[in-house]
Amino acid sequence: MEQRITLITLGVKNLQRSRDFYKHVFGWQQTEASTDSIIFMQLNGIQLALFPQESLADDAGVAADGKGFRGFSLAHNVRSEKEVDELVAQLEHKGARVLKRPEKVFWGGYSSYIADPDDNLWEIAYNPFLPLD
Repeated sequence: MEQRITLITLGVKNLQRSRDFYKHVFGWQQTEASTDSIIFMQLNGIQLALFPQESLADDAGVAADGKGFRGFSLAHNVRSEKEVDELVAQLEHKGARVLKRPEKVFWGGYSSYIADPDDNLWEIAYNPFLPLD
């Protein structure tokens, strides 16, 4: 697996309040890919996403009650759906716990979730809208 984090997604209780905090307090600007349901901010080499906490937990297939879910996920993006399948299989073979099998997802991509030993969520995803350099 290449050493790369492409997207940090924070599960937030109030999307508007969080957007305003990052915009006004940090001075960060959202990207054109942002919508009414998710905010993206381009950082130095990675993106920060703000997504409703309940929606993020639902996407990963875990409860949002704080047990097994910390309000954020880390993402490792790859170049194809096939690469998602292969990487998840490799990680599972090495002992990673798969929380959500690879599947097509509502936002137009293909993703899976695994947990690290401390139950931090990692999304392994192909996002056709996010070019990798």
